[in-house]
Amino acid sequence: MSAPATAAKPPRERVADWPLADRVGYGLCWAAGGLLCVIAGAIVLYILVQGLQYLRPELLFSRPEVSLDQSESGGFLDPLLGTFMITSIGVVIAGIIGVSVAVWLTEYGRPAGLARAVDSAVEVVAGTPSIVLAIFGLLIFQSSGLGFLSFTAEGGGVFGRSFIAAGTMMSLIALPLVVGATREALSTIPRHVREASYALGKTRAATIWRVLLPAARPGIATGLALGMGRIAGDTAIVVILLGAAGQITPQGDVAPFNVLRGTGSTLTSYVYNNSPAGEGNAPQKAYAAAFVLLLIVIALNFVVDLVARGRRGGVQWIR
Repeated sequence: MSAPATAAKPPRERVADWPLADRVGYGLCWAAGGLLCVIAGAIVLYILVQGLQYLRPELLFSRPEVSLDQSESGGFLDPLLGTFMITSIGVVIAGIIGVSVAVWLTEYGRPAGLARAVDSAVEVVAGTPSIVLAIFGLLIFQSSGLGFLSFTAEGGGVFGRSFIAAGTMMSLIALPLVVGATREALSTIPRHVREASYALGKTRAATIWRVLLPAARPGIATGLALGMGRIAGDTAIVVILLGAAGQITPQGDVAPFNVLRGTGSTLTSYVYNNSPAGEGNAPQKAYAAAFVLLLIVIALNFVVDLVARGRRGGVQWIR
């Protein structure tokens, strides 16, 4: 019995044998990639050196205080908690809506006209600047009918600022990432997996819930992690819809809803306010907070990388 034939490998090319134009293009690609690595490394190294120089444990566990000299008053515990609160609210809303939209577009897509409209709407949201989303959110949450969701003055005036308002509009930043990652993950699942589920008597809804979504879980996690990074790094929505106040100020007496209705800040607004361009004039604290924020973003990127590797392995296993 003869051994199975193996595909012949193409001969290995040498860059020196390429035409001059190809070699120049190849060199420019290498230079662009190297420059990008240098820029990213310089940013990380600079924030690392400055952050470790000024970061102290008490900054992580003390609240900001009102003082003429911000460099000697309080830490950034409240902005750190505000970052996690805003990120959690935004990711939960974006996850529920984004996965639902992606499943409907991929597995149903009917009526076709509505599906095209929804697909276009997702692209519009993805290309809308966050400052526009913030102004639009302020217009919505300043209405009297939604006054119970935001900070309200004693006279009944609705300011439209709260963690709920900011987190809801933040979800629009993460929504396109969740929809795109989920659709891509669902599209990589072979057709015969669906057909096998139907052959066993499962309905389409049961197939989506018990077969497709578990298989697409790594892709969904990737979209959520990318969305968390975008939310944690945004500033415009925080300034307009959260107030960028130093401390978290609850609104009302019912916990924890009073905290969600209250105002506060995140690490991004704290860094801006204490930078030389802000009013706090405490660059040492700005560097320390920026270092903590950079660690959070790097951790999220690390999670994305791990999930993406697991996703590739899962796709190979399905096939």
